[in-house]
Amino acid sequence: MFIDETKIKVIAGNGGDGCLAFRREKYIPMGGPFGGNGGNGANIKFVVDEGLRTLVDLRYMKIIKGDKGENGRGKNQNGANAKDIIIKVPQGTVITDIDTGLIVADLKGKNDEVVVAYGGRGGRGNTAFKTQSNPAPNYAENGEPGEEKELKVELKLMADVGLVGMPSVGKSTIISCVSKAKPKIAAYHFTTLAPNLGVCKSRNGKSFVLADLPGLIEGASQGEGLGDRFLRHIERTRMIAHVIDMSAFEGRNPYEDYVTINNELKEFNEKILNKPQIIIANKMDMESSRENLEEFKKQLNNKDIKIFEVSAMTNTGLEDVVDYLADTLETIPVTPLYEEDAFESHVLYKFKKEEPYTIEKEDDVWVIKGEEVEKLFKMTKFNTDESITRFAKRLRRMGIDDKLAELGAEEGDQVRILDFYFDYK
Repeated sequence: MFIDETKIKVIAGNGGDGCLAFRREKYIPMGGPFGGNGGNGANIKFVVDEGLRTLVDLRYMKIIKGDKGENGRGKNQNGANAKDIIIKVPQGTVITDIDTGLIVADLKGKNDEVVVAYGGRGGRGNTAFKTQSNPAPNYAENGEPGEEKELKVELKLMADVGLVGMPSVGKSTIISCVSKAKPKIAAYHFTTLAPNLGVCKSRNGKSFVLADLPGLIEGASQGEGLGDRFLRHIERTRMIAHVIDMSAFEGRNPYEDYVTINNELKEFNEKILNKPQIIIANKMDMESSRENLEEFKKQLNNKDIKIFEVSAMTNTGLEDVVDYLADTLETIPVTPLYEEDAFESHVLYKFKKEEPYTIEKEDDVWVIKGEEVEKLFKMTKFNTDESITRFAKRLRRMGIDDKLAELGAEEGDQVRILDFYFDYK
């Protein structure tokens, strides 16, 4: 099954909890704090596997969750880090963050890998909080929550040349003649339901990858026929080869077919039309093909475009096509598929002073929201008075107490952070 797009949710592992412990051994008075730190949570990592050709494995993995780091223990023993979750994907996989619309990674290299969600750091044990003013802290931290992301994973095949054209114009026959690819070939539309890749070798020893893309029809960019499902695979190609049935065997006009396909490519991504193109005039062994080709040349606006006369059925003229493509590809540089500002790692965040939290009143309850506040709450262990006091001081230093008073909060009002309710004092 060829799957080239799926959506998944990734949840990296939480960090392990820090340990609250004290040293109590004979002959060692005032042993002091003895709790170790928790281990880091598991990262979610995508790694290229050259043996894969589809995203079918990911289709049934709607949620991928990492393991939690090991909790810290007494005797200052730190917890072990959780092992990373490795997700193998084909070369050419593009990962996009659905919430931001930015690209997390374009895995086009053979050894590419990327961490898409980082595990939380381990919580600190009470030994880590030891200071001169507080030599025996009676609190420890919970582990930091791991990152959560909704991702769109797309496969855009790694090919140098893309064969495009209407259904049943002979694309599959051509790739079977010029490479060792064995696509299904039959006398009906949409025989090819998945792209086929083949390695072609010219007579002077140069090689390149050719992609046979399923037949397009008018409206494909809007979802007609096989829709825009396979148009994405044209984006990586450096050249486009239009295959046109010059015999007009099915009653279509060859020039109109050429214009229709170009319009669909433009509708999908206008940059595709900037790629070098050639025209493969197929089925030249048919009686009407010669006359149709002459009429096609008269109507063609681009007089510089190279036209090759071939017959895939009799395997004539195809060697010249392969030689030309191999030579031309050497002059075409490999350009990035995306601009740098489309990637998360290249976004420039300008400094803008904003409150790290918001406070709203909902049904007589003051609700505090904010990433920093919620993380502080999740990492606080409310099992000792000293830990609760530390949490309250952190909120006060963030200005939350003053903000509540400014908004009109009164003694005894309920305040909520996530699912935790407490009284305002």
